[in-house]
Amino acid sequence: MNGNAGQIIQHPSTRLHERLYSTHHFSNMTLDMPNIKHWNIPPHITPEADSALYKFPPILRQVLFNRGYATDAEARAYLNAKPDFDTDPFQMTGMRTAVDRIRTAIQNNQPIAIYGDYDVDGVTSTALLVETLTYFNANVRGYIPNRFEEGYGLNNEAMDKLKADGVQLVITVDCGIRSPNEALHARALGLDLIISDHHHPAEGDLPAAFAVINPKQPGDQYPDKDLAGVGIAYKIAEALLSDKEVTSNEAQGNSSLLNSLLDLVALGTVADLAPLVGENRILVRKGLRQMKQTTRQGLFSLAAVSDIKLAKVDAGNIGFSLGPRLNAAGRLKEALAAYELLITKDPSRAGQLAQELNVQNRERQSITREMQAQAETIALADDPNAYLLFAAREDFNSGVIGLAASRLTDTYYRPAIVASKGEEETRGSCRSIPEFHITDALDQCADLLVRHGGHAAAAGFTVRNENLSALVTRLKSIAAEKLSNADLKPTVTADAEVSLVDVRPELFEKCLKYLEPTGYGNPHAAFVARNVKVKNARAIGADAKHLKLALEDDDGYTHDAIGFRLGEWQKKMPPRVDILFTYEVNEYNGRIGYQLNLKDIKETGASG
Repeated sequence: MNGNAGQIIQHPSTRLHERLYSTHHFSNMTLDMPNIKHWNIPPHITPEADSALYKFPPILRQVLFNRGYATDAEARAYLNAKPDFDTDPFQMTGMRTAVDRIRTAIQNNQPIAIYGDYDVDGVTSTALLVETLTYFNANVRGYIPNRFEEGYGLNNEAMDKLKADGVQLVITVDCGIRSPNEALHARALGLDLIISDHHHPAEGDLPAAFAVINPKQPGDQYPDKDLAGVGIAYKIAEALLSDKEVTSNEAQGNSSLLNSLLDLVALGTVADLAPLVGENRILVRKGLRQMKQTTRQGLFSLAAVSDIKLAKVDAGNIGFSLGPRLNAAGRLKEALAAYELLITKDPSRAGQLAQELNVQNRERQSITREMQAQAETIALADDPNAYLLFAAREDFNSGVIGLAASRLTDTYYRPAIVASKGEEETRGSCRSIPEFHITDALDQCADLLVRHGGHAAAAGFTVRNENLSALVTRLKSIAAEKLSNADLKPTVTADAEVSLVDVRPELFEKCLKYLEPTGYGNPHAAFVARNVKVKNARAIGADAKHLKLALEDDDGYTHDAIGFRLGEWQKKMPPRVDILFTYEVNEYNGRIGYQLNLKDIKETGASG
């Protein structure tokens, strides 16, 4: 496309079929039933949108329409990742106050601490603002709490320590919006506190900080509410770098710095599952471009241990390889290793740190598998047909409980909570499904909780042990009330029903690759093909969990296909199947090919 969506004018041969739009119709299902998926195929593009998008290939028109782009201008803004709204950071409430205070601190050499969370979003946010303020010769340091000793978010002991060390200004990144008591403590200490966060604030209870920067706060005028914590940190950097008259050389240096920070923005945004729409998509596309030419030593080393070529890095590499390794530090020990990896300029130190994270990631994977099995046993023994799964143990590693909860949710399609019990308090991590807003549920239990926060699909909390039983009972009651009339099965969505004959490399090259970066909120284009002939199928991988197939279309063309976690189909594979799949590049041993990535299979003629 070369930056111009208008160049997509050659239409690959394609036959889009009329199809029915399937909506959710629910009835109860017990946990021991197979994980049957509902296939959702959106309505066919309207004649008006089809006409407006006539310069694009038919399949791409449908995909654009499904994502809400029904005019030529909207489609080009999306495909070219150009903002169609004002991205001035000073639209954010509190930004002017924050920038003025930061500039005062820089001018007076006042010690500044950047206080971040211990996940990838928090670590990248911390590194980004430390690098930005270092550019201004500020007296700045990063501070990331220890998950096991200090817990999530702001804590009074840390601020006591920072105050004792002479710090005068604390800037939070990716945390703090649900810390009103800690904000009052900072004020009592004489610490100026600027909170920057992207989590939902508690209703009517903003922390009494010097400034609060969060586009989700009431009355905020910034048009994009979905920025990750690192995205908001980037907007602070942008504000600082644009907020004064500069010479042309200074302007060039400022622009160069902002570009150099975009790799951090891409890492944190994708790893935190911020939706890849709006400004996030713009920043991540730029960030991936920056990663391909980065001079960041830590990224070179991290990519090497992850077996990733930075020249071809994509959002999937962040989500499945780079992000988990950066997260491993904070999950098992402390996140300072990940932070140091991102800011170090020493190649030897970067290599050492990357190796440490790689080892910790393997250890994390092993712990997660074991904890998932234990949590599953506890949750099902307690209530096998519960609408919310809960498991807690004293020896559960609090750094991994979120991953175990996520596995339970994936397996049983229920909101799930896995918790680590301490002597006085229990820390829980929650994962949920689209039908159940987990943070709203926790809000209804606020009187029982020490603290809590999160999103619709993921959250965390701390509860006194004497309130734990009451909390679980109330949450299960809320879940039962909300979900009792729902047929709880996962939905997989396809963009269109196509003939497999039309799935060729030119489909990817002329259409699909321009949807990148894809991920949460902007998924890969997916398709349904019916009555496909199975030439052969075999189970592969550990415990034969995955499926490798050769599928034949009506023209006799053979398509390679992979089905992750679909290995059980090998024993019952019918001669013809309906498939829901994405189409992707498959590079192996230096050879580039294309394959179908199967998301689900149904025997031809089965419902769905």
